[in-house]
Amino acid sequence: MQYSINKQTNRLVKSLIDESNRLNLLVEKGPLGSTIVDAGIKTTGSIEAGLKISEICLGGLGNTSITPNVNLKSSFANICVHASNPVIACLGSQYAGWSLSHEDFFSLGSGPARSLAQKEEIFSKISYKDNDSSTSIILEVDKYPPKEIVSKISKDCKVESKNIYFILTPTTSICGNIQVVSRVLEVAIHKIHELNFPLERIISGFGMAPLPPIAKDFISGMGRTNDAIIYGGNVQLFVDGNEQDIEDLSKKLPSSNSKDFGKPFKQIFQDYDNDFYKIDGSLFSPASVIINSSKTGKSYLSGRIDYELIESSFST
Repeated sequence: MQYSINKQTNRLVKSLIDESNRLNLLVEKGPLGSTIVDAGIKTTGSIEAGLKISEICLGGLGNTSITPNVNLKSSFANICVHASNPVIACLGSQYAGWSLSHEDFFSLGSGPARSLAQKEEIFSKISYKDNDSSTSIILEVDKYPPKEIVSKISKDCKVESKNIYFILTPTTSICGNIQVVSRVLEVAIHKIHELNFPLERIISGFGMAPLPPIAKDFISGMGRTNDAIIYGGNVQLFVDGNEQDIEDLSKKLPSSNSKDFGKPFKQIFQDYDNDFYKIDGSLFSPASVIINSSKTGKSYLSGRIDYELIESSFST
């Protein structure tokens, strides 16, 4: 029987709502009878809420935690992520790939609703489709979605609007900070897809990246969270297949292969006139990778952590 990421995450969302007071979340009725879980717009959110939301993003297939970071002065914490089925968890749920816009509202949707809507080409690659009568979607925004967005998601997911849960995590919030950095494993899996390496060879994986201080504005927050992964992210993967292919993958995977590598993300973004899509896509990958061959037991290491750049990004 196929695992349903929506059935699993619906239980996680219910738990999040039941504990909303303790987690500093605000639960309100949204447009067309939908439910809004505000994790940082009108309320503060919390570290625990950020971790729980990250696990909802992962479709209930992964776990997130906080561990000490002893290499930085500006952050004492790492976000650690591991997933039992990283391809489905990361590409089938966590990846922010569903473009949602209406007038001045825009967001890239992530989470289990994507697996119902099937609006992205990636689902034909991973051969995964879910079916459920209730769903959730995570948006990195600082405003509530309009009724037109709710209606679109309802139609595309074939789910009544009253059964749609919007989890909102602004970039400058605690929860937003955590849920973005928890994508350290996901960016590696997505980069592997972009490199045309067979996704079915990925057995398991985990990753970690430093948790940056909360920024004062959207661009600074986006810069810090991206720097955390691009210059501070570590990912280890267990992979099956041809040994030479695995070794080649380990060399191509780190962010240092990008022509844009070497500057803080905020500066790169501004250099491209604040156009996210002009940035070299190969930049979006962890700084350091270890790929362990399941056949030979050999490990292939590539990339490096740039602590100096991270310190500069986190402290300015």
